[in-house]
Amino acid sequence: MAAKNVYLNWNPETEFTLSDSDGHQIAMKKPRGVSPSDLLPMALIGCTSHDVVEILKKQRQELIQLKVTAEAEQDETPPWRFRKIHIRYQAIGRGIEIEKLRKAIEISEEKYCSVYATLKDVIEITHEAEVIEA
Repeated sequence: MAAKNVYLNWNPETEFTLSDSDGHQIAMKKPRGVSPSDLLPMALIGCTSHDVVEILKKQRQELIQLKVTAEAEQDETPPWRFRKIHIRYQAIGRGIEIEKLRKAIEISEEKYCSVYATLKDVIEITHEAEVIEA
């Protein structure tokens, strides 16, 4: 089993700083950083988007840009549990086949994305896909 370490440093001057095992940092807490609850859907779309781009490249699709949004629904009371995340993929390119985009998303969800695999049984995750000709 692979182990991963991430880090958090807090001090009164810089507030919260998250770091991955390579030292890349994310400021956490408003107004200068990302809110902790935004990190969850961001991790999900980051994970699936990376897979989708790689799969579309292998399918020889001429992808110029990928835009992905996630709309997350949470409870209104503590602990503000996530209930649903809806992901919208917008693939911009030349001659991209919508079925290949849908297949790439499916492969990511079913085979590669660790964040999706972790969340799928506890949060309703849906998606939609759109191709825009460049």
